[in-house]
Amino acid sequence: MITSKQRAYLRSLSVNLPTIMQIGKGGLGENLIKTVGDALEAKELIKLSVLENSDETARSAADAIAEVTGAEVVAVLGRKIVLYRESKKHKKIEL
Repeated sequence: MITSKQRAYLRSLSVNLPTIMQIGKGGLGENLIKTVGDALEAKELIKLSVLENSDETARSAADAIAEVTGAEVVAVLGRKIVLYRESKKHKKIEL
């Protein structure tokens, strides 16, 4: 569990992050979850976008992905999701 101070720090780091993935009509499939897990391992902090044609809301998608991947939801802003998970091999962010 991350503190509100750590969450604020991660949110500030995420401002200039590119959106690496979009969640669309396909929803939260196995491939998407695996790709998100791999991205979290490589980068620790990632930003996703939920498209308008998705059946998921940004909040429900964020919570579901975080639960399956063991990540923390840093922020849900409109249709954008920011997730964090400490990497086992590529530790970059000091909290």
